[in-house]
Amino acid sequence: MKKAVVRGECQAAVVEAPELTPVENWVVVKVHAAPMCAEYKSFVAGTPTAVLGHEAAGEVVAVAQPGKVKVGDRVVAMPLYGCGRCALCHSGDYIHCQQQPDFVAATGQSEGQATMAQYILKQDWLLMPLPDGVPYERGALACCGIGPSFGALQSMGVSAFDTLLITGLGPVGLGAIVNARFRGTRVIAVETVPWRAERALAMGAAAVIDPRDEGVLAQILELTGGRGVDCALDCSGNVQAERLCVDATRRKGKVAFVGECYDDLHLQISPDMIRKGLTLLGSWHYNLNEYPKIMQVIQESPLLDQLISHVMPLSEIQAAFELSASHETAKIVLQPWTSGEHT
Repeated sequence: MKKAVVRGECQAAVVEAPELTPVENWVVVKVHAAPMCAEYKSFVAGTPTAVLGHEAAGEVVAVAQPGKVKVGDRVVAMPLYGCGRCALCHSGDYIHCQQQPDFVAATGQSEGQATMAQYILKQDWLLMPLPDGVPYERGALACCGIGPSFGALQSMGVSAFDTLLITGLGPVGLGAIVNARFRGTRVIAVETVPWRAERALAMGAAAVIDPRDEGVLAQILELTGGRGVDCALDCSGNVQAERLCVDATRRKGKVAFVGECYDDLHLQISPDMIRKGLTLLGSWHYNLNEYPKIMQVIQESPLLDQLISHVMPLSEIQAAFELSASHETAKIVLQPWTSGEHT
């Protein structure tokens, strides 16, 4: 089979990899759509990477035993893995499993983890059904395209009565607009890249503010009558943006963080938390029991097609990474089995 790799600084390629074999409840899925996420960081940094991608939709092509899926099923592969036995896995919050299996030890194979490939190996219970009539490209958005923000908005209880601040309008932030507008929520966004700001406005954001402008907080307060937003969602992983979410949210409001960040965020418990009564939430994915609602957004939202800016064959992985690194994209979806011009 073929898969994508990063070989060096701004150098990507498609290489041959061993074929996969199903083992126990690990099944082989033929990948038809593999969205790109933050893998461009390895591409730009020049970090050699042989396992690329964690989002996919495709077709089950081989199973080792009867289970939750069968050959021919159209599925969406959830990211990462879970033990399948603990309370978190049973409740649908497998993403927080503390006993995630070692892939190589569990499957006896080193290949099959990367979704930017023609095939993957995945536990059958982490393959969600893709309804007939839903294209693979759309279905694959049930992973990081709209999944993280959906989980966060569910946790915060965001509704049509709320104003939501979204900081960072990469694919995850633009996906948050899809989810928010589906709920009838008013959106104020913060973003530096003009392309993304324009896409957000086209998708129904009420305002997009450049964080490099002076008085960003004052602008948000003015747009909310001096009260602040009801909820805020950071999709940037930037400490300044995280701090803005805390400052711009009204008293008794809620803030959720989905952007990965390992830097220190300065918080003062009394003024930021106790006296404001804020609720701060970390949100990674979504509970699998919510998958039917995610699929409803995918099937019914008039904004979903705007979340996909490029569909490209895997063979054009170099160009795809260059586009992703430019930040002038929404979600880029790779097709491992097509060739020719991208759209």
